[in-house]
Amino acid sequence: MNIVMGADGFGFDLKEAIKQHLLEQGHLIDDLTPVKENEVPYYEVGALAALKVQQGKAERGIIFCGTGMGVAIVANKFRGIYASVVESEFAGLHCKVINNSNILSLGGMIVAPYRAKRIVDQWLAASFTEGYPEFAPFLTRALAEIKKIEAETMK
Repeated sequence: MNIVMGADGFGFDLKEAIKQHLLEQGHLIDDLTPVKENEVPYYEVGALAALKVQQGKAERGIIFCGTGMGVAIVANKFRGIYASVVESEFAGLHCKVINNSNILSLGGMIVAPYRAKRIVDQWLAASFTEGYPEFAPFLTRALAEIKKIEAETMK
């Protein structure tokens, strides 16, 4: 899978651990912040990653800052981007299955590398509505309604 990644200074070390993990699995990584010394503010990281996913230059994105909140707030300003702040494996799976998240946001001050790898693996392996056939019609309608809200509010 083609994945865009980026981090501010607080998320950089966790990004590096996840990047190595994903490269070992054979994923293609577009690293927006390859060098810690050239620190990029969280608001730029979130915007750059969201734009790549929005334009189809990456299938999914994984972004990092201290809490995961800042980069996610920025990424969610882009139409069609559903960035989810995740701190557990359960949430990592379900943000994709239930909410069709296309960007995962992790906090370098909150999530340890071991847990982050498990979260990322769950999220990447999941697909929208997978495992919930009884809820698939509702989830599909909900996503369509979200897109209507986007169209109205993101003019």
